[in-house]
Amino acid sequence: MNNHRAADVSSPNRTKEIIRKHGLTLKKSLGQNFLTDANILRNIAGAAELDASKGALEIGPGIGALTQQLAKEAGVVVAIEIDQRLLPILEETLEPYPHASVVHGDVLKLDLHALWQERFSGCSKVSVVANLPYYVTTPIIMKLLEEKLPLEYIVVMIQREVAERMAAKPGGKEYGSLSIAVQYYCEPEMVAIVPPTVFIPQPNVDSAVIRLKRREEPPAHVEDETLFFEIVHACFAQRRKTLSNNLLAGIFAKAEKPAMETILAECGIDPTRRGETLSIAEYARLANAVLSYRRQLEQQSGD
Repeated sequence: MNNHRAADVSSPNRTKEIIRKHGLTLKKSLGQNFLTDANILRNIAGAAELDASKGALEIGPGIGALTQQLAKEAGVVVAIEIDQRLLPILEETLEPYPHASVVHGDVLKLDLHALWQERFSGCSKVSVVANLPYYVTTPIIMKLLEEKLPLEYIVVMIQREVAERMAAKPGGKEYGSLSIAVQYYCEPEMVAIVPPTVFIPQPNVDSAVIRLKRREEPPAHVEDETLFFEIVHACFAQRRKTLSNNLLAGIFAKAEKPAMETILAECGIDPTRRGETLSIAEYARLANAVLSYRRQLEQQSGD
């Protein structure tokens, strides 16, 4: 890709200049914090291992600082921007990159499969690369994972605390239903911790770049994914409660307590454990056993 250094918008001065020129007031409600460090932008783009045969989807491009870095490396770049006020700015900053385009819309409402067919059909692989608005990080990541888009990587800058939860191992206080959801679909890897000082305006928390590599297969066999995630959420509903108390509150009726105890014993899981101590494999075993128990009940009521 050609290197259009003259057009770079990643420095603090250039960012301020663009904001001033367009009379832009940054909206806290949209989580607008513009990254102004070229090295970090290069690291984010680099973590996605892009090349001219690959595509990059960006969510929330702002004034296009990361978009420009992606356009230097990827064959196709599509950026989704919700804020109409930024469209003329992006048109200007992306002018040197004809292979980069902007879609005006809310990523949570867009049909991403249709977008894929429309924009990325000629790409060998596609990654999502973005500095995500912190207030919608989890819904965006979950949409990307649950819709099972053909992604190579998701490389995102998010709140450090959320990144740590995504990468957490069983047993710690960071480990929860988000850790399990992300790790069921992906292998997470922390790329960098980013201080507030490299943003305009500065957020009041540290950020982190995390890379999620899409798994070919989940780490454990799950027969019913909906039930699996229902059980995971139930087991974390009250973190201080034991597994058996949470399961009785969310999955089993009180009268089913003996059946639940039998299922846990068959899975080799102590009912006094807490949700945060179970691995994905243990949750998978539990969900498959609950499914088998429910099928038996259905069979019996049908006989």
